[in-house]
Amino acid sequence: MFTVLTRQPSEQAGFKALSRTPAIIALVVLLLSVVVLVAITVIQFHHKEVLLPGLKYGVVLDAGSSRTTVYVYQWPAEKENNTGVVSQTFKCSVKGSGISSYGKNPQDVPKAFEDCMQKVKRQIPAHLHRSTCIYLGATAGMRLLRLQNETAANEVLASIQNYFKSQPFDFRGAQIISGEEEGIYGWITANYLMGNFLEKNLWHMWVHPNGVETTGALDLGGASTQISFAAGENVGLNTSHIMKVSLYGYVYTLYTHSFQCYGRNEAEKRFLAILHQNSPTKTSIINPCYPRNYVTTLTGGYIFDSLCTADLRPGNYDPDDVITFEGTGDPSLCREKVAFLFDFQACHDQEDCSFDGVYQPKVKGAFVAFAGFYYTASAFNLSGSFSLNAFNSSTWDFCSESWSQLPLLLPRFDEVYARSYCFSAHYIYHLLVNGYRFTEETWPQIHFKKEVGNSSIAWSLGYMLSLTNQIPAESPLIRLPMDLPAFMGILAFFTAVALLCLAFLVYLYALSRKQRHSQHAFDHTVDSE
Repeated sequence: MFTVLTRQPSEQAGFKALSRTPAIIALVVLLLSVVVLVAITVIQFHHKEVLLPGLKYGVVLDAGSSRTTVYVYQWPAEKENNTGVVSQTFKCSVKGSGISSYGKNPQDVPKAFEDCMQKVKRQIPAHLHRSTCIYLGATAGMRLLRLQNETAANEVLASIQNYFKSQPFDFRGAQIISGEEEGIYGWITANYLMGNFLEKNLWHMWVHPNGVETTGALDLGGASTQISFAAGENVGLNTSHIMKVSLYGYVYTLYTHSFQCYGRNEAEKRFLAILHQNSPTKTSIINPCYPRNYVTTLTGGYIFDSLCTADLRPGNYDPDDVITFEGTGDPSLCREKVAFLFDFQACHDQEDCSFDGVYQPKVKGAFVAFAGFYYTASAFNLSGSFSLNAFNSSTWDFCSESWSQLPLLLPRFDEVYARSYCFSAHYIYHLLVNGYRFTEETWPQIHFKKEVGNSSIAWSLGYMLSLTNQIPAESPLIRLPMDLPAFMGILAFFTAVALLCLAFLVYLYALSRKQRHSQHAFDHTVDSE
């Protein structure tokens, strides 16, 4: 006899119930974890403003010392406060000199604007004219005029104000911006266009990019030059050149300085004044920076009427005096003479000093050099990043050419610019190498660029973005409802719970299969007996 071992129906039901209970619990926990993960993610990143679709426009007049440039910017209305969505759609150079040249006849400024403003009206749809803001920012030329004759400067600005009252746009005023503002706005423009402030994450939301460094900005205008870069947290804040700038909820520590009278045009006037001062003859002067066989005549007023050359003005000065300059095309002597424009000894070998005794922390990271920097390099067929040796070699080759050869070398020949490119190149060398302390190793980190995409690198875009609050100090797009460490901790916790539940369910499934296999084998044995 033998005894048949078999489970009673009640025992089998109890076992199945026991094995089913943990599976149900694990499944519920898994589903809850997934729901919580989705909810946290949606709450964390769903902070977008709902704006009506369509386009918006903004216009900025960059009233520089040598010319005024009109920029038209466009952006999708529903994407305000995003980065990289504002694009330049139109650019127009106002005919004639900068507005500071109208100090004696301010009523004539509007006539110069008219041609460009007619083109702007055609660029922007008529039904958007009233809602389109126009800003005019004047830079070093007007800063100098205000120092020289404040009444004349105010009359020029008043004439501009009156002109724009008759225009169909929302004119927000004409103002003279400081050199530091000009530097910071240029830095904002460059980094905005390069996408260094925000980036899209996995959820296609804008956040501050992790580990992305900003780019320094080098701007060379006609009457001033600016340097701006993120200096880091270790620099002292007890100087007027260090500023805290808050953009999209992130604080940047910036060094910025503007050198008045160190713009390309004013620097060359000072250079001519020094040559005049040191020349034995005051009516015929040798200029080693002008091309060989080039001769030109300039009036005393052209050189000495500027506030930047006032200290070099001769005692018997007559603005109508005619001075002849003859070029010798001597690059070595040109470089030597241009160095006298800077007072490098005032720094007394201090590392945190540029020239004229001005504080500057050590330059670091990438830089973009635009405006006069770019145009000078471009004349030598150089752009982007290149070595200091390549710059020097191109400078020597160009400066050694005779005047008759220059029309063949320059794609667009203009006498005033062509005769001065050699001076500009040597000036840029001293400014960047002996002034800002770029070395042979760090020079290739400078990128000589005119634009990013189709948008010009100029302070004007940063100026408009700031005035329209399109780069708010605290942005709702990236202000999160919880700190990032807390969010990541909760996310990791519920992810771990979900994975454990999933592993437990797999384990129960495997165990169930094994038990069914054992039960099937047992039943088969019993049946066979």
